[in-house]
Amino acid sequence: MSDDGEGGRKNLRMPEDDEVFATVTNMLGANRVKVRCADGQERTARIPGKMQKRIWIREDDVVLVEPWDWQDEKADITWRYEKSEADQLRREGHIQ
Repeated sequence: MSDDGEGGRKNLRMPEDDEVFATVTNMLGANRVKVRCADGQERTARIPGKMQKRIWIREDDVVLVEPWDWQDEKADITWRYEKSEADQLRREGHIQ
């Protein structure tokens, strides 16, 4: 498969209606992480139960978050990008 190596372009999941790109800055414990969102805000994000112990999230990972409607300083993580996918997003100018 040529899609997963360097130079191969892969179709990636892009943000939907309320989602924004974010980078994990700090692990807080209890399924919570601190993220810096592409809209410039720092939020506390929750790792939902369906992702726990299936998808491991570490510092500096690029994720998609959906900010809460009722508390803008909090969000839910909806997707985590692999390192190669994050590099592709940077090359294409979607994230810094």
